[in-house]
Amino acid sequence: MIDKLEFFIALANERHFGRAAEECGITQPTLSAAIRQLEDQLGVVLVQRGSRFQGLTPEGQRVLEWARRIVGDARTMREEMRAARTGLSGHLRLAVIPTALAMVPKITAPFQERHPDVTFSVTSRNSLQVLGMLENFEVDAGITYLENEPLGRVTAVPLYAERYHLITAAGSPLSDRKEVTWTEVGDLRLCLLTADMQNRRIINHHLADAGATVKPTLESNSMIVLFSHVRTGRWASIMPKNVAKSFGFPEEIQMIPIVEPSAHHLVGLVATHREPFTPLVSALLHEARILAKDEDD
Repeated sequence: MIDKLEFFIALANERHFGRAAEECGITQPTLSAAIRQLEDQLGVVLVQRGSRFQGLTPEGQRVLEWARRIVGDARTMREEMRAARTGLSGHLRLAVIPTALAMVPKITAPFQERHPDVTFSVTSRNSLQVLGMLENFEVDAGITYLENEPLGRVTAVPLYAERYHLITAAGSPLSDRKEVTWTEVGDLRLCLLTADMQNRRIINHHLADAGATVKPTLESNSMIVLFSHVRTGRWASIMPKNVAKSFGFPEEIQMIPIVEPSAHHLVGLVATHREPFTPLVSALLHEARILAKDEDD
């Protein structure tokens, strides 16, 4: 039944029989037959059908919750037995908010040194996508904000606090200041992350509290794009200090603390809460806790 539950999860994620079949590496008739067999075994209709996929029935929604739990447990068991036989190996999939991408090597590098047979893939996503991918087993862990919006049922390891700075070219307005206020920053020509990013929602909140209107003249979901435009001298941006430092800014780029308030927001590693964790995720959480302790020190 495990394989049928995996097919069912894929269908619920893709909401399309053809795409779900492709994701599972099977034909669409094979997928459809497996879903019908699962319905026969459980004695309920799981999928609303017409000329195309129309959603899950109420029973299907409930079975989806069980399927995620059962499939997750089965994968954990398989990984644990493999680790017992051959040591820690396999592939870890991470989804990371754009402002945290620069710190990912602080986890992956020491982890890979300790466990050389483990490989990684790292995907940039917004905070809502990180949580959605965790829930749908598309990633093993994520790095995202911990405090501002609901996380759901996850295990979280706080890593560091974002602190916001004005990033601007030398000679630009306010570039000679030791600190600036959110009100003053709101009057600049800004380039910011797109509105679907939690970092942008945080910045919007602080600017609004300061009575400033958020009016960026350029938006992107890439921190590199923002940095490139700051370097032209025509734009300024608001970035966490740790992100700005990671670019190795040249001398002509200024990083100026933003005060009133001097805001900070917690970022950490999250994984779907389960006992036991897979050996890979357990080792990753351990590595994150080591990093968090080092950051505190």
